[in-house]
Amino acid sequence: MDPCFLPATRLAAMIAARAISPVEVMEAVLARAERLDPLLNPFALRLFDAARAAARAAEAAVMAGAPLGPLHGVPITIKDSVAMRGLPTGNGSIAVEAPVAAADAAIVARVLAAGAIAIGKTTLPEFSHKVLTDSLATGVTRNPWKLDRTPGGSSGGASAALAAGIAPIAIGTDGGGSIRCPAACTGVVGLKATLGRIPNEAMPDGFANYAFAGPMTRRVEDTVLLLSVMQGPDPADPWSLAPRPAMGPAATVRGLRIGWIEQFGRYRTDPALLGPLRAAMQALASAGALVEPLSDPCFEDVHDTYRVIATTAHAARLGAIADTAGERMTESLRASIAIGRGWSAVEAQRAHDRRSLLFRAVQRLFTRFDLIATPTLLAPPPGLDAGGSIATAWYAEWAAPLYPFNLTGHPAASVPAGFTEDGLPVGLQLVGPWYGEERILAAAAALEEVIGCPVPPET
Repeated sequence: MDPCFLPATRLAAMIAARAISPVEVMEAVLARAERLDPLLNPFALRLFDAARAAARAAEAAVMAGAPLGPLHGVPITIKDSVAMRGLPTGNGSIAVEAPVAAADAAIVARVLAAGAIAIGKTTLPEFSHKVLTDSLATGVTRNPWKLDRTPGGSSGGASAALAAGIAPIAIGTDGGGSIRCPAACTGVVGLKATLGRIPNEAMPDGFANYAFAGPMTRRVEDTVLLLSVMQGPDPADPWSLAPRPAMGPAATVRGLRIGWIEQFGRYRTDPALLGPLRAAMQALASAGALVEPLSDPCFEDVHDTYRVIATTAHAARLGAIADTAGERMTESLRASIAIGRGWSAVEAQRAHDRRSLLFRAVQRLFTRFDLIATPTLLAPPPGLDAGGSIATAWYAEWAAPLYPFNLTGHPAASVPAGFTEDGLPVGLQLVGPWYGEERILAAAAALEEVIGCPVPPET
């Protein structure tokens, strides 16, 4: 029994039952991290010594019969764009000195209060501006399935560590696919929950928010557990304050109406993905889902809207840094800022209006369907130098199924759907109505029974 590949749910139960020690779990995970860190480069900041001390304290609490949280003693990684008290928030940048966080982000406080132990902060491209993971600050992060391929981004350090058995759960963020893209690239589960279900109080514009924090895991059951810990209102996030249904028991797949989008908008899905994706949809149909092909014009040219909103945000929030940093800022991020500075206020407002039209069109789809299924990405994980900035035509095509649901706020998850003939993971995206996470996770669990949870051969 290798604790590095046990689900977080089982680890927590075994720790509580004194069947395994938090120290034993931590030493196994950190030994693996030490061995694979030079190969994969998933960490922006190691917290190994602090994690060992926390594991000893967790063991003492178990032995003393103290109350234990649902994640007691379970290792976790945190993306280096999420604040942890007393630590720098690096954001993959050398353009500006990393600020030291005065307090934990709400989601960090919640997972730590539940007993999880952070082992490190994971890598990302500079300020999460692209869907590959490399930066001037930390270098290149690699995919454990094939080291010459990207683990996706921007939560690429999280996905690489998860797939390789370095901690069973992770916190990522998703402003245009940055949880779901790396989940698909490495064969793990990544959930972007309904807007506001998990608070993101760090967003400068809380009302026009399209960026999410969320769980990344190797197992669907761990997604359920981590979501239950992370969710809930926070006074600094207006969307989190809306009443919402509590997480209920997993729904059944039988009878779920699933609209299957094989070709997304005007973009074409790489034939290498179609075999695994079609087999995944057949598996859901065999489990009792009612699968129907879906094509809708609402998904045409969404990148035109997303590009205005996202690059305007880059210009407003990072433009002053770019002006002084010069070549110390990633060239593709400087290019995005320049594009954002070119939009007028009228063009920006029109983009936000189109965002609302897209939301309403997707809402109409959910009068016909319980879930929408799409390829997570339209091609396999590319090489390490493919680019990937959210302002580019390449991103617009490769990640076409992702950014529309950042704009609409609907919950969406990437779940493993098999492998290409070359052995690269394939992701299936499941999208639900607002607060439809239980439906998504039920379908994901049914698919996991068929696909399993394989281990990368490189590790």
